[in-house]
Amino acid sequence: MKQNRTHHLKLATVGACLGVAVTGLAPLQAETTAPAQDGKLDKVERENQELRKRLEVLESLAQKEGLLAKSDAAAGTVLKAATESIFSGFVTASYFHDTSHPPTGISPGYLWNRKNDSISLNKVKLTVASPAVAASGDKWDVGYRASLILGQDAPVVNSSAATLGFQNLREAYVEMNIPIGTGLNVKAGELISLLNYESGDGGAANDNFSQGYQWFFTGNGPSGGVQLGYALTDWLDVKVRVENGLYAGPVDNNRSKSVMVAFGIKPMDKVWLSLIGHDGYENNLGLAHLSGGSLLAGWQATDKLHFGTELDYENVRGGAVQPHTDSSVWSTGLWVSYALTEKLTPALRAEFLSDHDGKVAVPAYDLPGGFAANTGQSLSSLAFTLNYKPAPNIKIQPEVRYDHSSFKTAFGTKQDRVIFGSGISYLF
Repeated sequence: MKQNRTHHLKLATVGACLGVAVTGLAPLQAETTAPAQDGKLDKVERENQELRKRLEVLESLAQKEGLLAKSDAAAGTVLKAATESIFSGFVTASYFHDTSHPPTGISPGYLWNRKNDSISLNKVKLTVASPAVAASGDKWDVGYRASLILGQDAPVVNSSAATLGFQNLREAYVEMNIPIGTGLNVKAGELISLLNYESGDGGAANDNFSQGYQWFFTGNGPSGGVQLGYALTDWLDVKVRVENGLYAGPVDNNRSKSVMVAFGIKPMDKVWLSLIGHDGYENNLGLAHLSGGSLLAGWQATDKLHFGTELDYENVRGGAVQPHTDSSVWSTGLWVSYALTEKLTPALRAEFLSDHDGKVAVPAYDLPGGFAANTGQSLSSLAFTLNYKPAPNIKIQPEVRYDHSSFKTAFGTKQDRVIFGSGISYLF
């Protein structure tokens, strides 16, 4: 009780002193605004110096008693956080035409133009992130990253358009380095998939404007999870992730979890590989069990020529309708690009997907248009894109794409189609 009275007395004393000091400012201000002779100016200057000293003493006393935060330190912390945060993103728009004339105006299984013959605002992305977390065996480090995507493609690429609070969220996580060995990297939050060669950012990040079948049908969207990463050597690292499920999204609806392990291999300077395996229950899709693996790889053959590939295999075991059946889904893709000049780079993508039991390319995945009900199909696609960069922040991508399905009415009333048009992105 005595201690509280003492504290309040100190607070009252400091407050009274501050009040007297501030009150003294009024006549000084009046003097400085009136016409003054040299003698008066000297007097004002002396009084200002005395007042400044009194205020410094009072501020020091208040800080010592814990009544006033050290303004420089507080402001410095806020300023440091603001100045070190990195803001980036892009805006993408496009127009494409589908020669199969889809009856509903939506091209089945096609990303990113969900509405045929429409001038589309595909994506507006904004990312804010801390500086990269440094791997270290000596000290802790913490960072974060958060991305929002709005626009026509948002329901397909984001965490879950149907989940309240996640409608425009692409990713958001806290990242930490624990000083163990070479540094243990930890990420927790809404994490983007490790499975895909292509980025969900579409043409703004990829050499092709449209998205391949693999990204959607044998890949997975963002999901809530925790990931541990560790560099074993200069050429080998490992990531272990536990998540709600490959297709569970931000909020789980059951007790099951999926586990994913990825080995990053860099045998030489211009070659990289990622070997990925995953296993878990996906009850929200009516699938009793889902396991599989992927190989992602890239090779910078020359300064201008680049190759990329993705191989996927998934085993779907059981389900709500046929709980004791197994089915396999596999896909393969190849990417080739060649920089003719600093501004002009043609790119080619070829891919094939086999879903002979109709487990993935079905109406349940109808966000990008979906396919009509079927008992299975094989999909093949070839896309040619011309990447033109007239300025560092502008990317123009005219593209022609050919698709074929073994299912005769996969694309409305046809099994073949050509889609052509152009996209443009501004990156910042």
